[in-house]
Amino acid sequence: MNMSAAPISVDDRERWVAVCTRDKLATQQIVCATIAGVGMLIIQDGEKVVACERVCPHEQADLSRGNVTDGRIHCPHHRASFSLTTGHVSAGWSIRPLRRFHVRLDEGKVWIDTQASTCDEGRE
Repeated sequence: MNMSAAPISVDDRERWVAVCTRDKLATQQIVCATIAGVGMLIIQDGEKVVACERVCPHEQADLSRGNVTDGRIHCPHHRASFSLTTGHVSAGWSIRPLRRFHVRLDEGKVWIDTQASTCDEGRE
């Protein structure tokens, strides 16, 4: 997952969207956002900030109702979990990985790359 502290240039502003402030993540571990019709979660996981799709790829459960522990987000419906680093699902599930989005931190805000997502194949 690409999380960069590099400043966002004027040319990049068309593809990067500010979704919340760092202060908001300090008080709320999971923040929901919708960008171009896509539901996303912005998650503070220790020192890392990650962004992923909001719905579980298995039963389309709302992952914002799940919990985050040990670098994983847990689905509130079927108890599978997804790595916030790779998107890989926990063992025993035959579903695609969770899509994640590139994140930048700049000007006290969390920015998401609207033109790129990552979805690696595989399971843990």
